[in-house]
Amino acid sequence: MTNKFLIFVVGFGLVLGQAKRDPRAVALVGSYTTIADGIFSVGYNPALLAYQKDKPFQLQVFGTDFGFAGNYISLENLNALSGDTIQQNQKDQLFRYLDNAGGLTFFTDVHLPLPLMNYSSGNMAITTNMMIMGDFKIPTGLLRFILEGNANNPSIDMTMKYEVMGVNEFGFSFAVPFDAFSFGVTAKYLQGLFYLGVDPDSSKASLETSVLAMYGSGSYLLRQGIGGSGLGLDLGFITSEVNGWRVGLSVINAVGSITWNKPSIMKDILAGSDNIYGNEDDLFHFTWGGEILNDSMAIKYTYNIDSISATSLSSDSLFTSESKLVKNIDADGKLKDFIINYPATFRIGVSKRTDDYIISSDLVAGFEDRFFAHQGWRWSVGLELHRFPAVPLRIGFAWGGSDLLELGLGFGIHKGPIMFDMGFAFRNGLWIHTMKGFNLSTGLTITGFGGRSSVKETLSGPAPPVEEQEDKPLDGSEDASEEPSVSEESLPNEQE
Repeated sequence: MTNKFLIFVVGFGLVLGQAKRDPRAVALVGSYTTIADGIFSVGYNPALLAYQKDKPFQLQVFGTDFGFAGNYISLENLNALSGDTIQQNQKDQLFRYLDNAGGLTFFTDVHLPLPLMNYSSGNMAITTNMMIMGDFKIPTGLLRFILEGNANNPSIDMTMKYEVMGVNEFGFSFAVPFDAFSFGVTAKYLQGLFYLGVDPDSSKASLETSVLAMYGSGSYLLRQGIGGSGLGLDLGFITSEVNGWRVGLSVINAVGSITWNKPSIMKDILAGSDNIYGNEDDLFHFTWGGEILNDSMAIKYTYNIDSISATSLSSDSLFTSESKLVKNIDADGKLKDFIINYPATFRIGVSKRTDDYIISSDLVAGFEDRFFAHQGWRWSVGLELHRFPAVPLRIGFAWGGSDLLELGLGFGIHKGPIMFDMGFAFRNGLWIHTMKGFNLSTGLTITGFGGRSSVKETLSGPAPPVEEQEDKPLDGSEDASEEPSVSEESLPNEQE
């Protein structure tokens, strides 16, 4: 049963999968910091909730979002490498590309908002979102070794990267409006579902080649966890709209981490009631070498290649390896914290709105290369056309970040209380033959019967209230109170 579950987790990560995402954001390639609306501002800029007070509620009925992205494999590149043999100039071009990219990488993610559990009204919102993410990297040195051998590669980095994680986000968001700007906060409870990965801080492998011999060593620390928990915090700022212009910034997951080796409700459900670490009859029963494996333990795999040369080829101990369980405890026998940091991103954006369109642009940067975050700037620009309000059309373009290039397209069908949206993005490429990944997102949301915009808006914000006027006669004559006053001098003198 253990092997089946491990295969399921690995396969699910390979097939499936920023933090929160929706169809409009996909079509606009994330140019969302200053224009996200209602529940969809959570995960981008919670301060935008301050400007939905005059709008009706918003309830997401369902949503699906699936994404995959790599940094090399595309129809165009595969076609260029096809043939009986790969030419040396093709290898050199491939290795130059992967050296700059840090290896052959893949990232997959799925976002599933829990049905009927994403709601916003006034300046507050309650949101839930399940995410399954997979982050993989094959080092360039290993690919060089496979395609070229070790003749021209005296030092090869063999460190692999592999992480799969499932998380439920439960968030409560609110915004505080002022005259010229607004602040917003999202407090999140992070419910860890599962984690399986190679610890990037404790794993390293290399292969060295000299004139006389080839030798190398490696150490991988494989961790797993079920039923983690943690807290997260998003902070946002947005200016009021002035002549259609608006500027905002946010820090998503300014604080965020998940601890995997503490008791939790999820662990009790998945690991069984007899023992929080599981028993032989449990579905999620992990064993290694006949011993029950829990998240207080890690698997440490080491190998050693000792001086392969012409004189030592007959030796039986050229390659040695060992795997063992490592207890994650301190000197007093107490469990150490096994914590996964939730990646943080910084966003800054600007937008211009008119009666017929919205154009927005964002700069986004992560603080580490992990999961949906990328340590580098990403610029995006998006255009949404409102010429036909019931069918908004969207297009976006992005440059930089982990996807390098991205083109998004999408539309919506908004009729009365029904809001259906769809978005598709070509990731790391601008068309079908050049894209190295894609993103497909759909969603159905309901709102008030009059539609989302219940108050007619102008470029400077909501229209002012209509002033009360006194009733006038139906014949069009003016009221007696509005007749010009007659001075006493104009009245006839009765004595005369």
